[in-house]
Amino acid sequence: MSHNYAPSNETIEEQYNENVMPIWKSLNVPVKRASDCVVEDFDGNEYLDVFSGISVTNVGHGNDAVVEAAKDQLDEFVHGCSYVHPSQPVAELAERIAEVTPGDLQKSFFCNSGTEAVEGGVKLARKHTGNTEVIALEMGFHGRTLGSLALTGNKAYKRGMAPTLNDTVHAPAPYRYRWTNEDLTEEEFAKRAAAEIEHVIGTHTSDDLAAIIVEPVMGEGGIIVPPKGWLARVQEIAHEHGALLIADEVQTGYGRTGTLFASEQFDVVPDILTQAKGIANGLPLGAFTASSEVADAFESGDHLSTFGGNPVTCAAALATIDELQDGILEATAANGEWLADQLTDVEADFDVVGETRGLGLMQGVELVDPSVEGPHGVSPAPDQKLASAVADHLEGQGIIMGVGGYHKNVLRFQPPLTITQDQLDRTLDALRTAITEVTADE
Repeated sequence: MSHNYAPSNETIEEQYNENVMPIWKSLNVPVKRASDCVVEDFDGNEYLDVFSGISVTNVGHGNDAVVEAAKDQLDEFVHGCSYVHPSQPVAELAERIAEVTPGDLQKSFFCNSGTEAVEGGVKLARKHTGNTEVIALEMGFHGRTLGSLALTGNKAYKRGMAPTLNDTVHAPAPYRYRWTNEDLTEEEFAKRAAAEIEHVIGTHTSDDLAAIIVEPVMGEGGIIVPPKGWLARVQEIAHEHGALLIADEVQTGYGRTGTLFASEQFDVVPDILTQAKGIANGLPLGAFTASSEVADAFESGDHLSTFGGNPVTCAAALATIDELQDGILEATAANGEWLADQLTDVEADFDVVGETRGLGLMQGVELVDPSVEGPHGVSPAPDQKLASAVADHLEGQGIIMGVGGYHKNVLRFQPPLTITQDQLDRTLDALRTAITEVTADE
């Protein structure tokens, strides 16, 4: 039904409230148009987007090359079901992914989302190993369908649901800030955190392990960066038990951490690598990629997707990779190092900032109540209320900032990778103002 009215923020919100099922709406900015790092609402307000649609528009909103690639393919054909009729965009993207992914990862399956990529990766691991059990991490996030919810280590996403992937257990995340106050070296902490996975195998499984799935940097968990050596040891543990390592790079992939895939920074070639979000810069596409040896465990009929490998989204993904490799990756690494240094200063200047951490343009600011002891007495209590108030204050200053973490107290810097240092500087100034003014009002 068409409506003859001038859309406004209010009318769009009314339509959502009346006709769209309740959804996560903590970033309540009705979007009329977006360009690069700037979003405009229906009332003419502009916002600097420092969240890029949950880490999706990595090469900028409305990137010309990506839009043109999609339009050109639209003029040819829109759908042929890539698993029934082969097409050039799918063939070229699969070949390109084989070239840019680490090590011997060679064959890809295309789907529509990160959740589908994760569930498909688990199916492949089960088929290849002949085993069924999967280990995931506490506070990890792998999607919201029933299978992926079983992998997700947070009751906030599971409440009222009944995950069906029953052969799943969880191990502690390598979250040092809330794990220990001991003066451990990075190597010592990596060994201790990895040993917890061995403990879980010994106590919570029947040693019928198909896969260990981890995010190289945990996104929804609060931008948790593992210590060097941890990911490699986790893969060794998986192999010792006849299992595979699945690196869930849905959020960390396609340049987010300063390399095309975060696994590269930990010198690990995962057995299966899942992708989505930034892969096509906002068009719906997911994939999981494995070596030929692992991938060939799938036989005809084992897995399929009607819309997976849509030629329009695959054309957009090819253009996205081109854009990333044309200077954006290098800029992301440099801007990420600069931003990390600036956030370290913020941490030093405010006692309500417990820790700042991240890789590339995936940085987190953990807000705390320094007057209250946190879980297990390891660090100050997480302050969800403060994080929400700071994010609201930033929106009032024209900055869109994500909030996440297991305790919902981590501000998330995950902007389009095309963001400039001046725009980051503006965000940092706004962050300092927001923290100062919000804490002054308490």
